[in-house]
Amino acid sequence: MRVVIAEDHALLRDGLTRLLGAFDFDVVAVVDNGPALLPALLQHRPDVAVLDVRLPPTFTDEGLQAAIAARTRLPGLPVLMLSQHVEPLYARELLSTPYGGIGYLLKDRVADVSDFVDAVHRVADGGTAMDPEVISRLVARREPLAVLTTREREVLGEMAQGRSNAAIATNLGITEKAVSKHINNMLTKLDLPPSDDDNRRVLAVLAYLNA
Repeated sequence: MRVVIAEDHALLRDGLTRLLGAFDFDVVAVVDNGPALLPALLQHRPDVAVLDVRLPPTFTDEGLQAAIAARTRLPGLPVLMLSQHVEPLYARELLSTPYGGIGYLLKDRVADVSDFVDAVHRVADGGTAMDPEVISRLVARREPLAVLTTREREVLGEMAQGRSNAAIATNLGITEKAVSKHINNMLTKLDLPPSDDDNRRVLAVLAYLNA
Protein backbone atom coordinates (compact mmCIF):
# COMPACT_ATOMS: atom_id res chain seq x y z
CA MET A 1 0.00 0.00 0.00
CA ARG A 2 1.55 3.30 -1.13
CA VAL A 3 1.70 6.17 1.37
CA VAL A 4 2.85 9.80 1.40
CA ILE A 5 3.97 11.27 4.74
CA ALA A 6 4.15 14.97 5.64
CA GLU A 7 5.69 15.90 8.99
CA ASP A 8 8.12 18.69 9.85
CA HIS A 9 9.46 17.17 13.10
CA ALA A 10 12.44 15.03 12.08
CA LEU A 11 12.10 12.37 14.80
CA LEU A 12 8.38 11.83 14.24
CA ARG A 13 8.85 11.90 10.47
CA ASP A 14 11.51 9.20 10.69
CA GLY A 15 9.42 7.25 13.20
CA LEU A 16 6.34 7.28 10.95
CA THR A 17 8.43 6.21 7.96
CA ARG A 18 9.98 3.29 9.83
CA LEU A 19 6.74 2.28 11.50
CA LEU A 20 4.68 2.17 8.33
CA GLY A 21 7.49 0.48 6.46
CA ALA A 22 7.58 -2.23 9.13
CA PHE A 23 3.90 -2.93 8.43
CA ASP A 24 4.43 -3.36 4.69
CA PHE A 25 3.44 0.14 3.62
CA ASP A 26 5.44 1.49 0.68
CA VAL A 27 6.42 5.05 1.65
CA VAL A 28 6.68 6.71 -1.78
CA ALA A 29 7.30 10.28 -0.60
CA VAL A 30 8.17 12.11 2.61
CA VAL A 31 7.92 15.91 2.81
CA ASP A 32 8.53 18.39 5.61
CA ASN A 33 6.78 21.54 4.37
CA GLY A 34 3.50 22.77 2.97
CA PRO A 35 4.57 23.90 -0.53
CA ALA A 36 6.03 20.47 -1.34
CA LEU A 37 3.01 18.51 -0.14
CA LEU A 38 0.35 19.11 -2.80
CA PRO A 39 2.72 18.35 -5.72
CA ALA A 40 3.80 15.13 -3.96
CA LEU A 41 0.20 14.02 -3.47
CA LEU A 42 -0.75 14.79 -7.08
CA GLN A 43 2.36 13.13 -8.47
CA HIS A 44 2.26 9.92 -6.43
CA ARG A 45 -1.52 9.52 -5.95
CA PRO A 46 -0.97 7.38 -2.83
CA ASP A 47 -3.36 4.81 -1.42
CA VAL A 48 -3.31 6.87 1.77
CA ALA A 49 -1.63 10.06 3.00
CA VAL A 50 -0.54 10.62 6.62
CA LEU A 51 -0.17 14.36 7.10
CA ASP A 52 0.60 16.86 9.83
CA VAL A 53 -2.01 19.62 10.02
CA ARG A 54 0.60 22.32 10.68
CA LEU A 55 3.62 22.55 8.38
CA PRO A 56 6.22 25.18 7.48
CA PRO A 57 6.44 27.92 6.47
CA THR A 58 3.66 29.38 8.66
CA PHE A 59 2.81 26.37 10.86
CA THR A 60 -0.92 27.14 10.63
CA ASP A 61 -2.91 24.74 8.46
CA GLU A 62 -0.72 24.08 5.40
CA GLY A 63 -1.11 20.32 5.70
CA LEU A 64 -4.87 20.52 5.99
CA GLN A 65 -5.25 22.90 3.07
CA ALA A 66 -3.01 20.74 0.88
CA ALA A 67 -5.11 17.70 1.79
CA ILE A 68 -8.35 19.48 0.91
CA ALA A 69 -6.89 20.73 -2.38
CA ALA A 70 -5.64 17.25 -3.23
CA ARG A 71 -9.03 15.68 -2.50
CA THR A 72 -10.59 18.23 -4.85
CA ARG A 73 -8.23 17.16 -7.63
CA LEU A 74 -8.24 13.48 -6.66
CA PRO A 75 -11.75 12.79 -5.27
CA GLY A 76 -11.74 10.30 -2.45
CA LEU A 77 -7.97 10.47 -1.82
CA PRO A 78 -7.66 8.84 1.64
CA VAL A 79 -6.15 11.28 4.14
CA LEU A 80 -5.27 10.79 7.81
CA MET A 81 -4.43 14.10 9.49
CA LEU A 82 -2.26 14.26 12.60
CA SER A 83 -2.39 17.14 15.07
CA GLN A 84 -0.55 18.06 18.25
CA HIS A 85 -3.70 19.47 19.85
CA VAL A 86 -7.47 19.05 19.56
CA GLU A 87 -8.55 21.50 16.86
CA PRO A 88 -12.25 20.94 16.13
CA LEU A 89 -12.36 23.72 13.53
CA TYR A 90 -9.73 21.95 11.44
CA ALA A 91 -11.56 18.65 11.86
CA ARG A 92 -14.78 20.32 10.71
CA GLU A 93 -13.04 21.70 7.62
CA LEU A 94 -11.75 18.25 6.70
CA LEU A 95 -15.17 16.70 7.31
CA SER A 96 -16.75 19.23 4.95
CA THR A 97 -15.04 17.50 2.00
CA PRO A 98 -17.09 14.85 0.18
CA TYR A 99 -16.36 11.12 0.05
CA GLY A 100 -14.97 8.84 2.72
CA GLY A 101 -11.40 7.97 3.53
CA ILE A 102 -10.80 10.61 6.19
CA GLY A 103 -9.15 10.57 9.59
CA TYR A 104 -8.08 13.05 12.24
CA LEU A 105 -5.95 11.86 15.15
CA LEU A 106 -3.84 13.41 17.86
CA LYS A 107 -0.15 12.63 17.44
CA ASP A 108 -0.14 10.89 20.80
CA ARG A 109 -2.20 8.09 19.21
CA VAL A 110 0.81 7.06 17.11
CA ALA A 111 2.31 5.56 20.27
CA ASP A 112 -0.43 2.91 20.25
CA VAL A 113 1.01 1.17 17.23
CA SER A 114 -1.74 -1.39 16.59
CA ASP A 115 -4.55 1.19 16.83
CA PHE A 116 -2.64 3.66 14.68
CA VAL A 117 -1.89 1.14 11.94
CA ASP A 118 -5.51 0.00 12.07
CA ALA A 119 -6.60 3.63 11.62
CA VAL A 120 -4.33 4.03 8.57
CA HIS A 121 -5.78 0.87 7.02
CA ARG A 122 -9.34 1.96 7.82
CA VAL A 123 -8.85 5.34 6.14
CA ALA A 124 -7.12 3.73 3.15
CA ASP A 125 -10.15 1.46 2.75
CA GLY A 126 -12.45 4.50 2.55
CA GLY A 127 -13.53 4.51 6.18
CA THR A 128 -13.08 7.00 9.00
CA ALA A 129 -10.76 7.32 11.99
CA MET A 130 -11.67 10.26 14.18
CA ASP A 131 -9.93 10.97 17.47
CA PRO A 132 -12.25 10.46 20.48
CA GLU A 133 -11.26 13.85 21.90
CA VAL A 134 -12.20 15.60 18.66
CA ILE A 135 -15.53 13.78 18.59
CA SER A 136 -16.18 14.79 22.20
CA ARG A 137 -15.63 18.44 21.30
CA LEU A 138 -17.93 18.21 18.29
CA VAL A 139 -20.61 16.38 20.26
CA ALA A 140 -20.44 18.97 23.03
CA ARG A 141 -21.34 21.69 20.52
CA ARG A 142 -24.57 20.04 19.45
CA GLU A 143 -27.47 20.90 21.75
CA PRO A 144 -29.88 18.64 19.79
CA LEU A 145 -27.82 15.69 21.04
CA ALA A 146 -29.46 16.29 24.42
CA VAL A 147 -32.26 14.03 23.15
CA LEU A 148 -29.87 11.07 23.24
CA THR A 149 -29.39 8.85 26.25
CA THR A 150 -25.95 8.45 27.83
CA ARG A 151 -25.54 5.06 26.19
CA GLU A 152 -26.59 6.41 22.79
CA ARG A 153 -23.97 9.15 23.11
CA GLU A 154 -21.36 6.50 23.88
CA VAL A 155 -22.39 4.51 20.82
CA LEU A 156 -22.30 7.70 18.73
CA GLY A 157 -18.73 8.37 19.82
CA GLU A 158 -17.71 4.83 18.89
CA MET A 159 -19.47 5.07 15.52
CA ALA A 160 -17.78 8.35 14.70
CA GLN A 161 -14.41 6.67 15.23
CA GLY A 162 -15.35 4.24 12.46
CA ARG A 163 -15.83 1.15 14.61
CA SER A 164 -18.05 -1.74 13.55
CA ASN A 165 -21.04 -2.91 15.60
CA ALA A 166 -18.99 -5.84 16.86
CA ALA A 167 -16.14 -3.57 17.99
CA ILE A 168 -18.58 -1.17 19.64
CA ALA A 169 -20.21 -4.06 21.50
CA THR A 170 -16.84 -5.26 22.76
CA ASN A 171 -15.69 -1.80 23.86
CA LEU A 172 -18.94 -1.01 25.69
CA GLY A 173 -19.52 -4.50 27.07
CA ILE A 174 -22.93 -4.96 25.45
CA THR A 175 -24.33 -7.22 22.75
CA GLU A 176 -24.30 -6.46 19.02
CA LYS A 177 -28.09 -6.61 19.10
CA ALA A 178 -28.11 -3.88 21.74
CA VAL A 179 -25.72 -1.79 19.64
CA SER A 180 -28.00 -2.08 16.61
CA LYS A 181 -30.98 -1.04 18.70
CA HIS A 182 -29.15 2.00 20.10
CA ILE A 183 -28.01 3.02 16.61
CA ASN A 184 -31.51 2.75 15.13
CA ASN A 185 -32.96 4.77 18.00
CA MET A 186 -30.23 7.37 17.68
CA LEU A 187 -30.57 7.78 13.92
CA THR A 188 -34.32 8.17 14.33
CA LYS A 189 -33.91 10.84 17.00
CA LEU A 190 -31.37 12.72 14.87
CA ASP A 191 -33.52 12.38 11.74
CA LEU A 192 -30.73 10.60 9.86
CA PRO A 193 -31.58 7.86 7.34
CA PRO A 194 -30.55 4.34 8.41
CA SER A 195 -27.99 2.62 6.17
CA ASP A 196 -26.48 -0.84 5.92
CA ASP A 197 -23.26 0.73 4.66
CA ASP A 198 -21.02 1.33 7.70
CA ASN A 199 -19.04 4.09 6.01
CA ARG A 200 -22.11 6.02 4.90
CA ARG A 201 -23.55 5.59 8.38
CA VAL A 202 -20.45 7.07 10.00
CA LEU A 203 -20.28 9.90 7.46
CA ALA A 204 -23.92 10.72 8.12
CA VAL A 205 -23.19 11.07 11.83
CA LEU A 206 -20.08 13.13 11.17
CA ALA A 207 -22.00 15.36 8.77
CA TYR A 208 -24.54 15.95 11.53
CA LEU A 209 -21.83 16.81 14.04
CA ASN A 210 -20.21 19.07 11.47
CA ALA A 211 -23.39 21.02 10.69
